[in-house]
Amino acid sequence: MSDYYELLGVGRDASAEEIKRAYRKLAREYHPDVNPDPSTQDKFKLISTAYEVLSDPQKRQTYDLGGDPYSQFGGGNFGFGDIMDAFFGGGASSRGPRARSRAGQDALIRVEVDLSEACFGTTRELSVETAVSCTKCEGTGCANGSAPKTCEICRGRGETQQVTRSFIGQVMTSRPCANCQGYGSVITDPCAECAGDGRVRSRRNLSVKIPAGVETGNRIQMSGQGEVGPGGGPAGDLYIEIIERPHETLAREGYNLHIAIAIPMTSAALGGKVSIETLDGPKDVSIKAGLQSGSTVTLKDLGITKLRGGGRGDLIVHVEVTIPTKLNKEQEELLRSLATARGDTGESAQIHKIGERNSDGGLFGRFRDAFNR
Repeated sequence: MSDYYELLGVGRDASAEEIKRAYRKLAREYHPDVNPDPSTQDKFKLISTAYEVLSDPQKRQTYDLGGDPYSQFGGGNFGFGDIMDAFFGGGASSRGPRARSRAGQDALIRVEVDLSEACFGTTRELSVETAVSCTKCEGTGCANGSAPKTCEICRGRGETQQVTRSFIGQVMTSRPCANCQGYGSVITDPCAECAGDGRVRSRRNLSVKIPAGVETGNRIQMSGQGEVGPGGGPAGDLYIEIIERPHETLAREGYNLHIAIAIPMTSAALGGKVSIETLDGPKDVSIKAGLQSGSTVTLKDLGITKLRGGGRGDLIVHVEVTIPTKLNKEQEELLRSLATARGDTGESAQIHKIGERNSDGGLFGRFRDAFNR
């Protein structure tokens, strides 16, 4: 097995940051996108394997102890098979070669939608760049219809065995074969298109249906649309994460919508209708005579479509009554006449405990503050 520390050019006491810097430096020199020389591709694979092991604390510890960092038992001297070998002198390994074909990783992309699209649903055409199966070698990684050949070092076992002496006698340990990297076979004629990996990067177009009722944080799973695995392995899944853009006047709270409007005191006193813009177009809001500032009017089924179960939430209209700050002489006289007719004087003011009647408090106050920022 190659010395992973030597491959990265770091000491055995190197920190995680030093290992990362060393890998990045070598990757810039040997990455196939930077250095197309075929002779450097195997070097880059070894460097990547070394970094994968040494950057993972558990795998690194197992490797430092002489074990297999890819063993499901933690590897090496502490695997069940190796313990049996140590005490009873067994020589066979039960792990076998690594599969060259492995499942691909999942992929995640984020999509922004506006409030209307979140409410009613939409369809998006997306351009996605992922790993796809190499069409030239059909995912095998081999060129010209060839096939991997059995490794001459491990004879297809994918691992080599080493016998050492200890205070308990002879100890036999197994390690991944350095010649075939644990696969048990070697690709002697790699595909020039994918360099033996069986996959290439490619951009493709996807049509994604976004259901009605989604909100920020929701994810849509598209099975088998993620990264294709090495060696033509099955693809992972693609996840579409929803990001909802804020609306200019409507605020969302679950499946309900909120909007704040301001009406003159005359409209509040006499009542009437006010037209507002909703996701369903213009709608009339009925104002009852004598409506107080801070009151709410609920418009049923004009909120967000429910993601599960059907139906829609409500649109809640928060009403603020505005008081004029400047009056002309005629308006002032009319108001004085009204006040006299109603007997409204300073002596008629009603006293309330703080908090009992607060036109700015509650949910409306919070939404109004949000709109005024």
